[in-house]
Amino acid sequence: MITIGNFFFRFRNVLFIFLYLLLFLPSPDIFTREQFGASYHIWPIVLGLSITILGEAIRGATIGLAYIIRGGKDKKVHAENLVTEGIFKHCRNPLYVGNILMLLGVGILSNSWIYLGIVFPLFLFIYQAIVMAEENFLQNKFGFDFATYCQRVNRWFINVKGIEATFSEMNFNYKRWLLKEYNTLFIWLVGIAAIILFEYKHLIPDPETRLSVFVSIFVILGLVYGYVRYLKKSGKMTDQMV
Repeated sequence: MITIGNFFFRFRNVLFIFLYLLLFLPSPDIFTREQFGASYHIWPIVLGLSITILGEAIRGATIGLAYIIRGGKDKKVHAENLVTEGIFKHCRNPLYVGNILMLLGVGILSNSWIYLGIVFPLFLFIYQAIVMAEENFLQNKFGFDFATYCQRVNRWFINVKGIEATFSEMNFNYKRWLLKEYNTLFIWLVGIAAIILFEYKHLIPDPETRLSVFVSIFVILGLVYGYVRYLKKSGKMTDQMV
């Protein structure tokens, strides 16, 4: 499992983008008119958006309080420090928990049985393998400290006990959240817009209007993305707290 995790860690960015695109693969619906009546389309929109927004909220809180570098080094698992503050005090892998909820949410939003029944379980397997590889690295590097950390903190489930105190004791770094997350936010929001507009065509029946709305959303998000990227690359915005 560790070997598999190291493999997926190396190619995870390309692989996850490919799997994300499977959201738009034709599939039988999860929520149907026969089961849920005339308002059947409301369920996946409300439920899917709620879950995926919760996932991004968890990612945002994690990054804003105590960021941990998940990018590795030379496409291999790597860590300079053992981060146990912020949301990591309540869960060992809150960024991955956020990712999983975001993916689950957009899967429900897309109303796709194929995505939730096949692609999403594959995501779960990949994440479990990657976490096993990362924890093997951390155990070898940090030894007793990491073992002690594992004993008191869950791998996947977020323990909300004391989480209010965690927020009150730390400063939320919104600049770090924005600078670290703008790529994810752009892809996520464009995906949500595409799913809502092209999966639920009855919301905007006219194809040309629907396409125009999507292009407008894409352009606006692209401009925001480009501006944040410019601020980051130019050094006009940094994640340093004043």
